[in-house]
Amino acid sequence: MQAYMTQPRKRLITYLHSHADETLSAGQIAQDLPEISVSAVYRNLAALEQDGTVRKMAKSGSREVFYQYMKAEECQAHLHLSCKSCGKTFHMDEAETEALLESIARLDGFTVDRGDTVLYGVCESCQNNKRRDGE
Repeated sequence: MQAYMTQPRKRLITYLHSHADETLSAGQIAQDLPEISVSAVYRNLAALEQDGTVRKMAKSGSREVFYQYMKAEECQAHLHLSCKSCGKTFHMDEAETEALLESIARLDGFTVDRGDTVLYGVCESCQNNKRRDGE
């Protein structure tokens, strides 16, 4: 059953769609959408998580919960790569996604749900920053 589409929910979905490659906290969302109360942001995120519109996740080393919009068309064919340093989410190349998923299926007999899979690591930009900083 789909929830009633209120104006705050429409505004939230529009915002999330425009930030589809990001994982955002409810606080970040509420700050960017001051016309929607914080409680309405949380309530709508919970409803959107139930219907699969957003994915809720916790980042390594953080107690804060983050959300990512999952209904963007460009998200459907890709695995997601999430940087543990900067928090940005990337789409794995579609051909590489297919090759990896086919390999897993062939070798392990396991089918991966690409729409619900996030691989965590450190993006190239953050790796370069660490090298420059001498870490």
